[in-house]
Amino acid sequence: MISKQDSNKARLQRHKRIRGKISGCAERPRLCVFKSSKHIYAQIIDDVTGNTLVACSTVEKVFADIYGGNKDAAKKIGEEIAKRALNAGIKDVVFDRGGYLYHGRIKELAEGAREGGLNF
Repeated sequence: MISKQDSNKARLQRHKRIRGKISGCAERPRLCVFKSSKHIYAQIIDDVTGNTLVACSTVEKVFADIYGGNKDAAKKIGEEIAKRALNAGIKDVVFDRGGYLYHGRIKELAEGAREGGLNF
């Protein structure tokens, strides 16, 4: 049986390997995703300057009425991050899945962001 600690260590190793290959810039920033058991977080980062340009999560009061640990919440966060990014003038991003497998909540967030108007 793989412990929670071992699976998180493996995820962090995958994330580090992915981050060695992708990077966000001013023209095409990085859409970074993190998930916990209760919430999901997304932020758009310019890695050249090290600034977070846009952020959204289920911790915010706007999303207080929904449970953040399911696919519906992830899709809503994806749509909201896309709306905020378009308002900030960001249309193209690089998707960073954070070492997680591309299924479930991560996939729903990506599909929501695409439906919202982001290109990646």
